[in-house]
Amino acid sequence: MLLRMSSLFLRTLREDPAEAEVDSHKLLVRAGYIRRAAPGIYTWLPLGLMVKAKVEQIVREEMAAAGAQEVFFPALLPREPFEVTGRWSEYGDNLFRLQDRKKSDYLLAPTHEEMFTLLVKDLYSSYKDLPLTIYQIQNKYRDEARPRAGLLRGREFVMKDAYSFDVNQEGLEKSYQAQRDAYERIFTRLGIDYVIVKADAGAMGGSASEEFLAPSPIGEDTFVRSPGGYAANVEAVKTLTPEPISFEGKPAASIQDTPNAGTIDSIVAFAEKQLGLKIGKSDTLKNIVLAITDINHKRNLVIVAIPGDRELDLKRAEVAFAGYEVEPATEEDFAKHPELVKGYIGPVMDGKQFLGEKATTKIRYLVDPRVVVGSGWVTGANKNEKHVFDLVYGRDFEADGIADVAEIRAGDPAPDGSGPLELARGIEIGHVFQLGKKYAEALDLKVLDENGKLVTVTMGSYGIGVTRIVAVIAEANNDEKGLIWPDSVAPVDVMVVAAGKETEIYQAADELAEKLELQGKSVLVDDRLKVSPGVKFSDAELLGVPKIVIVGRGLADGEVDIWDRRSGERRSVKIDLAVNELA
Repeated sequence: MLLRMSSLFLRTLREDPAEAEVDSHKLLVRAGYIRRAAPGIYTWLPLGLMVKAKVEQIVREEMAAAGAQEVFFPALLPREPFEVTGRWSEYGDNLFRLQDRKKSDYLLAPTHEEMFTLLVKDLYSSYKDLPLTIYQIQNKYRDEARPRAGLLRGREFVMKDAYSFDVNQEGLEKSYQAQRDAYERIFTRLGIDYVIVKADAGAMGGSASEEFLAPSPIGEDTFVRSPGGYAANVEAVKTLTPEPISFEGKPAASIQDTPNAGTIDSIVAFAEKQLGLKIGKSDTLKNIVLAITDINHKRNLVIVAIPGDRELDLKRAEVAFAGYEVEPATEEDFAKHPELVKGYIGPVMDGKQFLGEKATTKIRYLVDPRVVVGSGWVTGANKNEKHVFDLVYGRDFEADGIADVAEIRAGDPAPDGSGPLELARGIEIGHVFQLGKKYAEALDLKVLDENGKLVTVTMGSYGIGVTRIVAVIAEANNDEKGLIWPDSVAPVDVMVVAAGKETEIYQAADELAEKLELQGKSVLVDDRLKVSPGVKFSDAELLGVPKIVIVGRGLADGEVDIWDRRSGERRSVKIDLAVNELA
């Protein structure tokens, strides 16, 4: 059935919406694909639903090819399973919580691991039932503090989440590879440029984790690549640890008065001007106080020491202190610990010696992997306006452990030795995890193995952001005039524009559209009678249908114009040949 602009539920906009920050958000709203209902929540209009449906269809086809079967869970879930796994508390403020009329607790699902696990537990009990992979395409809900960028960071979104169930790790690895391969086929069919990067499993747990990122300057994720093929999210990069250094013959540590030198830059300048020492920021040790809060809201401080030429990466810190909320210590925190002299903090360990004095603080002290035995540093002396020079790790101070939380920079060596790293930004479009037994153990999902022994099932988790992908494709496929959809997801295959006032033009446009439909093409006809050709052309560019046919003045010569929206080429062909050419 032909789609007609004269009756299509659509209004295009000439101006960008005030709240829109990125191209995909601006254009999807202007072109009438989505409308804002509330911050981070969008209504899908007919053309938007057509694009989303095509994305979902590609996902379904490749899930089926990978052996996965589709199910569908409710979005409204009871509290109890999330209590068992601890995620009722772990999700914190990101969880939408509500109560029914009987005061029972429910949530709007941000994810469905618990429900998938319980469903398989309810129905399967033997190794003969496995392997199994099931998936759904379902709305998810997360109470984002700052929803932004339209569909890229919303409070309601659609995901495809799949879960594999196997008897052992070997089976999991096969299921994982099948899903990983399916993801590559999906993103290739969608025309998305993507990079697969090693990722940190985070709260999901598990033995392996990879992200599929679409490189984009507006991406929220930073990832690294090396000439030798290493690729990882910055949170997953492990800093190479240098070899220990002999500290034999190194000068003894000494405390120096360093007035008004409470920053890394000022201590470097002071050392050169006042002490005649040439040191770089990389020779100093920056001691950063962090507050970490557990799920029971218990707050503790920890000090992490990193080279002074580096900044703390809070996302890497969240990985290092997985399961805790992490933030810089506040003035209130410092007030409770007067032994922490801001600007002059040095190594502090409970009961350990530091330059002949025993520290009494209970705060954990962790160091960067570059702080190895024999390395010398300039750092605070835990006394106002005093620093210690030639402080050697392993001789003058120790630490409670390692914290790999410093920023990763371009030029840093790849952990696998494959060359210097380069940094780029990307949008996460998919994530695959080898979950292992975390949820199966928590929810007691077991089956009888070949020997009649109960074994815990091992699981994998595989997610794709369906609505996010619509935005990613729009972000990568547009120009100054509007969207340019790839053929695989365009709302229709061809748009036929009747450009003129004569009845013959509208009749010819209809006949052409009907012939295209008989050839299996979906068609949108711009048959609006009181709209100028200029406005119709502007709307055609904005909507982004990849092939446009203009039926206008050339009809007198038996010709129409075929306009390729992607290349911009526009040429005249005989109307009798147009159908075959487009089909």
